[in-house]
Amino acid sequence: MDGIRDAVRKFLGGNASYEVAVEEFIKDIQKALISSDVQVKLVFSLTSKIKDRLKKETPPSNLERREWFIKIVYDELSALFGGDKEPEVNPKSIPWVIMLVGVQGTGKTTTAGKLAYFYRRRGYRVALVGADVYRPAALEQLQQIGKQINVPVYGEPGSQDAVGIAKRGVEKFLSERYELVIVDTAGRHGYGEEVKLLEEMKDIYEKIKPNEVILVIDASLGQKAYDLAKRFHEASNVGSIIITKMDGTAKGGGALSAVAATGAPIKFIGVGEKIDELEVFNPRRFVARILGMGDLEAIIEKMKAMEDYEGIQKKMEEVITGKSKLTLRDMYKQIVAVRKMGPLSKILQLIPGMNMMGDIPEDQVKVGEQKMQRWLSIMNSMTYQELDNPSIIDKQRMRRIAMGSGTEVEEVRELIEHFNTVQRTLKMLKRRKKDVEKLFGQLGG
Repeated sequence: MDGIRDAVRKFLGGNASYEVAVEEFIKDIQKALISSDVQVKLVFSLTSKIKDRLKKETPPSNLERREWFIKIVYDELSALFGGDKEPEVNPKSIPWVIMLVGVQGTGKTTTAGKLAYFYRRRGYRVALVGADVYRPAALEQLQQIGKQINVPVYGEPGSQDAVGIAKRGVEKFLSERYELVIVDTAGRHGYGEEVKLLEEMKDIYEKIKPNEVILVIDASLGQKAYDLAKRFHEASNVGSIIITKMDGTAKGGGALSAVAATGAPIKFIGVGEKIDELEVFNPRRFVARILGMGDLEAIIEKMKAMEDYEGIQKKMEEVITGKSKLTLRDMYKQIVAVRKMGPLSKILQLIPGMNMMGDIPEDQVKVGEQKMQRWLSIMNSMTYQELDNPSIIDKQRMRRIAMGSGTEVEEVRELIEHFNTVQRTLKMLKRRKKDVEKLFGQLGG
C-alpha cells in the first residue's frame, strides 16, 4: 500500500492549509485503499469514522493538528484489524482441533506446517491431517514438513474421500491423546465448478466439529477476497484468519476485506518461506507498516510522552503545594519525557503557576541532548538512596558515580547543582502561591 505512505508524507510535509490538506489526504487515502483492492464500502466507512472523530475531538496540547490527524487515521485503521487487542493464540481447551480453509495457491499446506511448528515449540503435542485429495503431491508435501518438524501426519494416499480422511485422522490423533490437531483441506475458489468443494468443506466441518476454523488468505488476493471470505464463513464459520506472503510486494487490501466479511480477527501472518516465519499478528504494528513508520513513530512516541507528562505534572503540583518533595527520580522521568516531547521549557510552561514567575533563565531550562544523555547515565549509576536523597552525595560518592557512568566528577556536581536550582525555584513558587492566596484572603475579608 505504497499510496498510503505517499499520502502521509504529502500531508505532513505539504504547504496547504490544514483544512485543505485534510480533504486532500482523505481523497488520497480513499484512492490508495481502493487501488489496493480494499472493498469500496469498507473504504468509505473508514473515512466516515475519521471525519466523525475530527468533528468531535480536539488535539492534545503537545501535538500539532496534522500529527493528531495522522494518529486518528492510525487508530481507525488499527481498529479494523482489532486495535490494541492481540489475538489469543493458545488453545482455549485441550484437545483443540483446527481446520484450515482457503483458496488454491495461498500456501495453505505450508501454513499448516508452520502452525504445527509454532505450537510444538510452545510445548503442545501436535499432529497434522492431510485432507487435500485434489492437489497432486499435497499429502507428500505435508508428510515432508511433518518429518522436518517431528510432527506425525495422517493421510490416505490414493483416496478421494476427503471427509472420511479428515474424520478418521482426527479420531486417531484424539484417541492417542494429541493436544492439538490441524486439518489441511483442499484449496477452492468458491464459485463455478468449485461450489462442490465448498459443500465438501461444509461436510468436513460438520463431521469433525473443529474448535476453530482458520481462513488462509494470500496477501495479494484482490477485490474477490470479500466475496470468498463471506462464502467460506457461511460454509464453516470462520473464527480467525492467517495472511500469507506478507514478505512480498502484495497490496494486502484483501486482508481488510476478509476481516470485514467474516468479523474474524487476523491471528498470524506469514512473513517468509521458512518453517519458523509465522508471526503472531499485531494490529498496530501491521498498520504502522502500511502507513510507513518514519513520521508516525515520532507521533506515537509523543502520545506516550503525553501520558508520562501527565504523571510529571501531577507530581510537580504536589511539590508546589507541599504535598510531596522533589527527587532525582522525578528529574530522571522529566528528562526522558523532555527527550520525547521537546525542550524542558515546554514542560515548565505547562506547570500551573509557572507563568507567575515570568521568563525562566535559559541556562536553567535548556539542556542539550548530549548533556541530558550524560545526566541519565549519571543517575543510572546512583543508588536508590542517592536518587531519593541527593543531599547525601559527597565527594567520595561523586567519584564513584562518575567512574560508574563514564563521566567526570564535575558533571556529577553540575547535575546536583541543577537539581538544587530546580528545588529553589519550586520553593519560590510555593512562597509566591502562598502570598497570592494571602492577598486574595485579605481582599475577601
